[in-house]
Amino acid sequence: MATRLDPLDLYDVRSLLTDEERMVQDSVGRFVDERVLPIIGDCFDQGRFPKELIPEIAGLGLLGATIPEAYGGAGMNGVSYGLICQELERGDSGLRSFASVQSSLCMYPIFAYGSEEQKKHYLPPMAAGEVIGCFGLTEPHGGSDPANMKTHAKKDGDDWVINGAKMWITNGNLAHIAIVWAQTDDGIQGFVVPTDTAGFKAQEIHKKMSLRASVTSALFFDNVRVPDSARLPNVKGLKGPLGCLTQARYGITWGPIGAAQACLKEVLDYTAERILFGKPLASNQAVQLKLADMARRITTAQLLSLQLGRLKDAGKMQPTQVSLAKWNNCRMAIDIARQCRDILGGAGITTEHGAIRHALNLESVITYEGTETVHELVVGRELTGINAF
Repeated sequence: MATRLDPLDLYDVRSLLTDEERMVQDSVGRFVDERVLPIIGDCFDQGRFPKELIPEIAGLGLLGATIPEAYGGAGMNGVSYGLICQELERGDSGLRSFASVQSSLCMYPIFAYGSEEQKKHYLPPMAAGEVIGCFGLTEPHGGSDPANMKTHAKKDGDDWVINGAKMWITNGNLAHIAIVWAQTDDGIQGFVVPTDTAGFKAQEIHKKMSLRASVTSALFFDNVRVPDSARLPNVKGLKGPLGCLTQARYGITWGPIGAAQACLKEVLDYTAERILFGKPLASNQAVQLKLADMARRITTAQLLSLQLGRLKDAGKMQPTQVSLAKWNNCRMAIDIARQCRDILGGAGITTEHGAIRHALNLESVITYEGTETVHELVVGRELTGINAF
């Protein structure tokens, strides 16, 4: 008799992982099961980020996981970082967003573009969760066109004076530092701005129906003065922030897999126990067709992200490949979350079940760091050689 397959891993993708990668997934998975899932529904209801979990997240080595140990990171490979994102988002997209911003959008640019002094000063306490960062790129009018940047930094003696505003900034009101991208007379440049600097203001965004267990803010800069030592010296132009976004988008290709797996697991349990017309809902053909389609799409996403991770670790990953996986996997997850909500019936609209929470969160995930349309056009440009933006 054949061994029954894991319904959340039909192609046994786990067998393709190294022992170290499986260990990382298991440790984060236990943390999510024991510490996140018991509270995250209430956090979402209350619009509260569970910041009490930050020391544990840091203690597991999840902040700056791929940063070398010499700077306080865990020195993990790209696949391990992807698995971290997958397991955290199985808990909630807001938790994965927190770790993504800290790791890929704040620690990565300091590591990749910063001075040795900046790396030694900021990265170890950031890995320890003692210094939290946010990433200031998106502006109120900007969205998918970051080159249309209004925030500017003017040289004044040995200092820079920053004026402008940023919008939809994860961790904004939690952050001790902001990685701020601004127009200068020498192109777009990045600055590490302590959030207690005079003229800096973070204003939390409320009335959100998505990522409610996450801190989202607007940032304002009114003659914010920083020394030249705050400037990231080793990059100029849009390639700086876009390089950070490629790192973060890579993690986002993995995260929605976890959200989709959580939704599928929930409806598998529910349909096995829910009796309608004298038989389990799982025995209904229409339900089985929906479940099978979910498993097919999750399997495709798993294989896409794993191969993307192997390319990343081999130094061969291209931004277009990240766009394809982000587009596919976010669409997969939001469709599955919505379908699971439907199968749950009326019970599916409450946060006692996870599907509606994941579906609402994924409305943000499919939009931020490149909308679905933008990523489709990135792939289209690769295929045709013509930029349709």
